[in-house]
Amino acid sequence: MSQIQKGILAPVPKQACYLSFAIAPEMNPAGSLRNLCRLADGHKTVVGLGLSLVRALGREVQGLKVFPCYTEAGFDVPSTPGALWCWLRGDDRGELVHRARAIVQSVAPALQLEQTIDGFRYKSGYDLSGYEDGTENPKGAAAVKAAVSAGQGPGLDGGSFVAVQQWIHHLDTFDAMTAHKRDHTIGRRKRDNKELSNAPACAHVKRTAQESFNPAAFILRRSMPWAEAQQAGLVFVAFGNSFDPFDALLRRMVGAEDGIVDALFSFTRPLSGSYYWCPPMKRGRLDLRAVGL
Repeated sequence: MSQIQKGILAPVPKQACYLSFAIAPEMNPAGSLRNLCRLADGHKTVVGLGLSLVRALGREVQGLKVFPCYTEAGFDVPSTPGALWCWLRGDDRGELVHRARAIVQSVAPALQLEQTIDGFRYKSGYDLSGYEDGTENPKGAAAVKAAVSAGQGPGLDGGSFVAVQQWIHHLDTFDAMTAHKRDHTIGRRKRDNKELSNAPACAHVKRTAQESFNPAAFILRRSMPWAEAQQAGLVFVAFGNSFDPFDALLRRMVGAEDGIVDALFSFTRPLSGSYYWCPPMKRGRLDLRAVGL
């Protein structure tokens, strides 16, 4: 599909930089977005618009909303809305530094940088726990169907919705588990990535089996590890044709349905949670007709 931001469907890069922005008080962000269109190609730089930014432009995008928050026994799933999100993809971290600087300068002063996270690919696409990430991702046409909006009309078709969370891992806690417990926490055997039929109901794989929902909750994961000093974890990024699949997955993870909490929470916690709409492309540039630009 030529309208989609190609970086959404492409494999995760070697290096990444995630930028999140807020709208400065009393500022109109329209000019900032026009400037960003000159830099964002949808492949090396994927762009997402938050609800506050869309509303600041006097528009609505059907399906775009604020990330839900949950508080359960011993953990919180926070909601941290943002106005603009940029996923910078590449092989050279230095080049990403300069590209990030250019983007920050282009959207100022109306959009102000709130957070920068540097990500990287571990092995061929693993979480820092040592387990392969994105095993259940749909492939080919199924990936497009899961991640890309269709039948919504010009300016919307080819768009995508993305859920973004920064998770911090307590790797010492995870490493202290026996190999058996680690496998049953994830629900897969580490050495061959085989799903365990005898894993407990709280195992992550069982909690999030996408085909077990009605309707099926297929998403396209494009997550990458992050590390800073002695802290590390995962930037969870999941694209969908709506937020419904991710909402269903998250509700089950926190035990909202049946009281069974995902075993992931035994060693990792989310620090943030944001929803964005990724506009489609038109003639090589972001198609912002849906927000009046």
